[in-house]
Amino acid sequence: MDADRYILMAERFQSSDLASALGLGPKELIAVVGGGGKSSLMFSLAYELQRSGHKVITSTTTKVRRTEAALAPCEVFTSIESEWRNNLLKGLQRHGHVFVAQRVIDSGKLKGIRPEAADDLYRDTFADYLVLEADGAAGRPVKTPAEHEPVVPLSATLVIAMIGLEAMGKPLEDKFVFRTDLFEKLTGLCRGERINRGSLAAIFDSPDGLFKGAPLSARRIAFLNKLDLIDNRREAGALAGRILRSKGASVDRVVVGSVIKNEYLLLK
Repeated sequence: MDADRYILMAERFQSSDLASALGLGPKELIAVVGGGGKSSLMFSLAYELQRSGHKVITSTTTKVRRTEAALAPCEVFTSIESEWRNNLLKGLQRHGHVFVAQRVIDSGKLKGIRPEAADDLYRDTFADYLVLEADGAAGRPVKTPAEHEPVVPLSATLVIAMIGLEAMGKPLEDKFVFRTDLFEKLTGLCRGERINRGSLAAIFDSPDGLFKGAPLSARRIAFLNKLDLIDNRREAGALAGRILRSKGASVDRVVVGSVIKNEYLLLK
């Protein structure tokens, strides 16, 4: 199917409701991987769910900046607070949204929870949604995971793999891609060459790509973020179509849009 037809399909499924664009069920453990806006997506989704009356836990299985975690109305530290479980429950009752971490580390960032702890939180608390950053990209729009990445809990019901569309057409260099050497190895693209549709599709399609470590039972969504930063929307539609056709990616849907602008085009 050509790019124009995918754009037309997408226009039938426009949404400013992130939860609807993602097709969320009544209870989910959501792991967000890749680059290009994971924190923005996590907190935008948490705010939306909280406003709808749901109880939400946000966290990470890697590390986050303290300023990002502070976007939540309440923080709980599992390695510091002896009564952290009670504090978590109180925070959920009072605020509807709590960020959970282990502790503050020397860099000033917050150390995330173990994936097994995320499984326990999902199973043992009365939160409706647990939303995790399960990957790090050092602020780049695109990344390729190392051997130990991403860190996805076994109980994850949904894995969202993200890229920032502003990298499309840019030269392959560290400014735009985290772990450039692995991107070269996985895609065959050489440093300095333009990041194209095929190379971006490859990081969704490959077993060593963004969905590496996703539980077999988890649904998969490819999220092409920052549509507001590019001029060629047809190229974004063509990339979405290529990901949908990919047997390796096995995605349930592709969301093309902008978390910052709260605009989403759903393709499935």
